[in-house]
Amino acid sequence: MSTTSTPVRRPESGSESAGTERVSAFAGLTRVMLLGFVRDRGALFFVLLMPLMFLLMFGALFKNTGAPHVKVAEVGQVRVLDSVQGEGRAELEKVLTISRADDEKSALEKLRKGDLDGVLSEGADGTVNLRYSATDQVKAGSVQGIVNSLVQGANQAASGKAPVFTLVPSQVEDESLKPIQYLTPGLLGWAIATGAVYGASFTLVSWRKKRVLRRLRLAPVSPGTVVGARVAVSLAIALAQTAIFLAVATTPFFGLKLTGNWWLVVPLVLCATIAFMSIGLVTGAAAKSEEAANGINQMIILPMSFLGGAFIPLDGAPGWLTTVSHFLPLRYLVTSAQAVLSRGGGVMDVLPSMGGLLAFSAVMCAIAWRFFNWDDA
Repeated sequence: MSTTSTPVRRPESGSESAGTERVSAFAGLTRVMLLGFVRDRGALFFVLLMPLMFLLMFGALFKNTGAPHVKVAEVGQVRVLDSVQGEGRAELEKVLTISRADDEKSALEKLRKGDLDGVLSEGADGTVNLRYSATDQVKAGSVQGIVNSLVQGANQAASGKAPVFTLVPSQVEDESLKPIQYLTPGLLGWAIATGAVYGASFTLVSWRKKRVLRRLRLAPVSPGTVVGARVAVSLAIALAQTAIFLAVATTPFFGLKLTGNWWLVVPLVLCATIAFMSIGLVTGAAAKSEEAANGINQMIILPMSFLGGAFIPLDGAPGWLTTVSHFLPLRYLVTSAQAVLSRGGGVMDVLPSMGGLLAFSAVMCAIAWRFFNWDDA
């Protein structure tokens, strides 16, 4: 008599079961948060569409930005201008628009109103008289420099002597460098900061008000799983923002030229997103309502965007203002992204910034943990 033995199925160990549950809970929470973001039209607009609109607008406005172009009026005959002909005239007209005026008084009136940047006339002794307005210091400096160069060239030609020294100017960046290569990192940094800060703070405030945090606390889901899901969603959104920005900026219309190890912007963006999320955790822990969180976030993001160089360069800023900017995480994202996207930077241009951003995140998370509450009670 033969007997067949039925194999006994061994129960899963406790650690394997717990690990499977954690993975399942993490995936479920991540999916719910991501679907909530996609279905929220307001969040989609402010996090993805509005920053992209700014990129399109500023990119189109500054697309053909080049040498400063000034407008001058020539009263009577000015031989310094009239003597420039041929190829030299074509080069001059790239930076100077010359119109003729019979009446000096009306030309000066246009200069005062801003319709002209300079008025040129010639005296009987060959003196070239330049009248300009100090209202626009950039245009005033440009017109003085251009006219001074013309006068020196005319004097050199009249002397009949060959020049001893010759200036050969060239820019350090690639000749194809365009304003879009400076605009993209700044606006991208602002977009990522806005999405991460608002995403973390609004989620925390909303879940606390709706008692979701309390239910999660009682559910068999660890706080680490909840936080991990929120981080994963924010990182996914930041990567989507980066991909969209680079895809639009590299189109032939804008002509962004990716130089150096541009792919290093990906880990840089991930570290920066975690840093901005930590700010959102602090504001979300401190705020009692979405309105309060919105106000606090605005007070943080807007000054940080200006002081971090996202909108305007800080080259001419006072020393104390530059010092303050070194304590803001957005500065390190913008400057490092510029380095690897348009200045041929490498690993050492982003590695210190990434370390600093992660250290900043640790400090801010510790502060958020100190003020964190599961509910409003």
